[in-house]
Amino acid sequence: MTATRTTPQIKSKNLVNHCRLSLQYINMPGTKRNHSPTKGILLSNSNGEDHHHPNGIILNDNNHKSSSSSSSSPPTKKANGETMGHNDTTSSVVLKGEGSEDAAAATSSSSLPIEQERAAPMQPSSNMSSQQEQQQSTSQSTSIGDANNSSNENNHNNNNNDDKGDERTSKDYYFDSYSHHGIHEEMLKDEVRTRTYQMAIQNNALLFRDKIVLDVGCGTGILSMFAVQAGAKHVYAVDCSSIIDSARQIVEDNGMSDKITCLRGKMEEIVLPDGVEEVDIIVSEWMGYFLLYESMLQTVLCARDRWLRKDGKGVIFPDRAVMYLCAAEEERMKYERIDFWENVYGFDMRALKEVALKEPVVDVVDPKCIVTNCVPILNIHLNTCQPSDLSFTSRFRLRSQRRDRIHALVAYFECAFTNVPVQMGFSTSPFSKYTHWKQTIFYLKDPVSAEEGEELEGTISCRPNPRNERDLDIDFEVSLDGKHSKIMNKKLEYRLR
Repeated sequence: MTATRTTPQIKSKNLVNHCRLSLQYINMPGTKRNHSPTKGILLSNSNGEDHHHPNGIILNDNNHKSSSSSSSSPPTKKANGETMGHNDTTSSVVLKGEGSEDAAAATSSSSLPIEQERAAPMQPSSNMSSQQEQQQSTSQSTSIGDANNSSNENNHNNNNNDDKGDERTSKDYYFDSYSHHGIHEEMLKDEVRTRTYQMAIQNNALLFRDKIVLDVGCGTGILSMFAVQAGAKHVYAVDCSSIIDSARQIVEDNGMSDKITCLRGKMEEIVLPDGVEEVDIIVSEWMGYFLLYESMLQTVLCARDRWLRKDGKGVIFPDRAVMYLCAAEEERMKYERIDFWENVYGFDMRALKEVALKEPVVDVVDPKCIVTNCVPILNIHLNTCQPSDLSFTSRFRLRSQRRDRIHALVAYFECAFTNVPVQMGFSTSPFSKYTHWKQTIFYLKDPVSAEEGEELEGTISCRPNPRNERDLDIDFEVSLDGKHSKIMNKKLEYRLR
């Protein structure tokens, strides 16, 4: 089992240099801007004037130097209050160097200032978030074991699955699931995901021009083709599932066979053709539910260590990710998903209620249900992090924004391309536009009541399952010394498989 890393308590008073970057709004089709101060984040321009920006991730200029090169370094907050934003419209944002006229003149990369304590909006302006509107055409909820993004590992033999019973894990069907076109259709139709990658690559075309690119877990090859459009000299697209055969045909059908080489194999073992010993850029969509579940981050780190140029000029797309935690009032949904088992057509099925409680649910959370601030629990720098960093323990303190009951803890993540001239990012927050990652919900067995200002504090520990590193074991220990609820070091155990 991977060693556990402990993340120190993240404080809200950390300061970074003021951002001297101007924003360019990116409008997704069908989205609209909303400048409501209750939904935006607070920015200050170079003149010190405040602006509310509705989009997702805010990036710092290259004058800021991180206090630590490790992925475990705590997130920071700008002195003027700039934070990563919440919004029910578009979640993608591009930042450009102040006064520059094109990507070539844009400010270079830097670290990602992360909000320390994000307050939930108290009176949302609509009855339904854009996430929920878009989700009406999709399934209501997703069990975490259903599906995720593609990878580069050995194919798993599933001939004996029927004999495994309760010991089966996601590893038993992981690669077969990515051979089917349906899961790739879902990801491609996720506009926040796909368009952010497209814009991050094409708005940094000068970076890609005449460069060698490695696409880790290429799937249909969409990122490889974006890279060719941006001027890449050659792209090596690698995947371990049979979708690579379709990718090869797609590349040929789009006239890019001379620029893209599709390879099937394990990243630890594959050999790049043509005597290639290093690449300039690695692109990958490695994020899973809860950021880390079934994700291929370890494969990306292997690709980084094996193939990325060693002179410090290599680039990973994306290079930053931060995971957040908040608490929600979810009485109705908890009843439908958990308490439902207490009486099923007159039968007592509470034996399954205990099973359901241990498995988190992936679904859209109504932003009006968020009752606390949102705090970072994991901060990943892909240029420096190690596989051991993916096992972590982090403290959190969630402050109630109103008098309400708490039925669940909710996790989401934000991802950014910061080591590039034109910086971009997206969010999977309940306050942002819908993504196929949705949010991850951990239902409490017993709800707690909290008055405004009372704090639910504790620790979260996450580690790969010893039988299958793609699955996760997640433990909470929570305390609340409130007027109506008092709990002390209550242990909660969950498993993502």
